[in-house]
Amino acid sequence: MHKILVINPNSNVLVTEKMQDSFDNHSPNGSVGVDFITLSGAPFGIETDADIKFVEPLIINKISDELGEYDAFVIACYSDPGLNEATQTFKKPIYGIHETSVKFCTKLRHNFGVIALGDESIQRHINYIKGLNLESYYIGENALNISVNEAVSDKSTFSKIIISGRDLIEKQRVEMIILGCAGLAKHRAAVERELGVKVIDPVQTSVEVAVDNLIN
Repeated sequence: MHKILVINPNSNVLVTEKMQDSFDNHSPNGSVGVDFITLSGAPFGIETDADIKFVEPLIINKISDELGEYDAFVIACYSDPGLNEATQTFKKPIYGIHETSVKFCTKLRHNFGVIALGDESIQRHINYIKGLNLESYYIGENALNISVNEAVSDKSTFSKIIISGRDLIEKQRVEMIILGCAGLAKHRAAVERELGVKVIDPVQTSVEVAVDNLIN
């Protein structure tokens, strides 16, 4: 059996649990095993450039330690920390959830908007998408201005996502919405029902792409 390791690069165990719940409820492929881990020693949330730089070597070390056990890796943070170095260092497939989810939308030829955690992350996302030359279907972003922990645990987060999503749909005519934080995974299905457009959990999408690439 092939095995995939999903790395939560923050130390918030609840984020990892909600990611795993979301995947388990989405009919995982029985021929591929998927494990989820929380990166010990990491910040409680990846929210700043300093956080990103801090976790990059931790991610590289974790992948290196697990190379013999897993066939593919998913870095489950929307900033894709350590992805560039990891793909240059290791031969096994490694997926960043930001890059993979944007490529997924682009492949479908649907425009998309992103719901970001904070205003300060939006320009970083824009620069990243431009660097990947994937901006042709990118419409824009709205920010919730909450922390990673609030994303996964605050009861008001769902209503904030709905307000943000409706604004993207009504003002910018987006056809798909990406939840721009792994901590928002548990809201995907309910948000999709409420908004009536395709909503992407980038962790779930990245795992599904990794599974497809391993078995096909």
